[in-house]
Amino acid sequence: MSAFPLRNVRDQEFAPWARMIADTYGLDRSEEELADQRAATDLGRTLAAFDGETPIAGSSVYRRMLTVPGGVLPVAGIASVGVAPTHRRRGLLTAMMRAHLTDLHERRREPIAALRPSEAGIYGRYGFGPATLGNRLRCDRRALRFRPDTDFGDGTVRLHDADRARPHLEKVYDQARATAVGWPDRQAVHWAVRLADHPHRRGGATSLRYAVHQEDSGRATGYALYRHGSVPDGHGGSAGVVEVVELAALSRRAYAALWRFVAGIDLMTWIDYEGSVDEPLPHLLADPRAVRGTPVDRLWVRPVDVGRALTGRTYRLPLDLVLDVRDDFCPWNTGRHRLRAEGDTVVCEPTTAPADLRLGAAELGAAFLGGTALSTLAAAGRVAELRPGVLSRASAAFRGDHEPWYPGGWAFPLY
Repeated sequence: MSAFPLRNVRDQEFAPWARMIADTYGLDRSEEELADQRAATDLGRTLAAFDGETPIAGSSVYRRMLTVPGGVLPVAGIASVGVAPTHRRRGLLTAMMRAHLTDLHERRREPIAALRPSEAGIYGRYGFGPATLGNRLRCDRRALRFRPDTDFGDGTVRLHDADRARPHLEKVYDQARATAVGWPDRQAVHWAVRLADHPHRRGGATSLRYAVHQEDSGRATGYALYRHGSVPDGHGGSAGVVEVVELAALSRRAYAALWRFVAGIDLMTWIDYEGSVDEPLPHLLADPRAVRGTPVDRLWVRPVDVGRALTGRTYRLPLDLVLDVRDDFCPWNTGRHRLRAEGDTVVCEPTTAPADLRLGAAELGAAFLGGTALSTLAAAGRVAELRPGVLSRASAAFRGDHEPWYPGGWAFPLY
């Protein structure tokens, strides 16, 4: 029996609990931020450990709908995870993860779980694998010259204040996420957190600017959220930078027009943006080297129930294969699973047939959204091909047309 048993957080305990979690990340929480977080938090799915009356560990599950290959799937977003520095190395994180995942399984809740870890070395032991990459782009604004054949369309880009922009942002985002693997839904509480513009969270930059792309009809087809900031220029001074927080577009013309707008902001030397690893921007430019990218892991995914997870998405090729899954942390997943897929019809059920591939839960999570290739994992010795020739087909079937990408901020799934 743990000296600090877990239980749900009560309403009057939320503020000290949330401040304790923020403190583990070196952050403060204002009253406004606490109110936004409380509105998004289900206390019935929020855990804490206490030392006396003092919260010393906690975590929470937030239900979201996540776009996956071929559709959308409920996902248990795990966030607000922290252990006070006074109580680390006592098994509290493991206990919280076990409690959340067991609850998901026993109550047949969301078939997959996802999180955005602060450190990449933490969650693999709990069966999570890196399923999406972000691409940190630094663009030399002065060298962003578009190819002469670039089609910018006839729409216009206008700056709006937050209240006027928000309805346009919501409509564009909802349409874009329908086919954008890795994008979660956003309800009002999520938009409140995403667009919160607290001065102490700006890193010295300006408040948010809201640029909306609209067609002649007035229909919004894209937007860019950005700030003005500065970075050291290497010579004792500073250089202006446009910090693009989020950009979404419903057409290639709107995408090109928004980037032309951003590139045209005067007095700035650099543009910083985190996009997808197959971001189209470099291919619009006369000099693609004006954009330099650094890939970083973002969403980590793990199957909570292998059968329900694998039947919740579609596959690019017909499949009939047996997966031998190892899952020490969620032992109910361990065993052989026969996956059959043909178009929109997908079946996954236990079997005693010989296995075609052997892999762990973390490897299955990494490949689930179509990002990390099974063949890449096999090259690293983390997936074993047991029947010759099946790996190549399975790897191609799991992949998508585009790289999965999570467009939110640091705190999935609050954004």
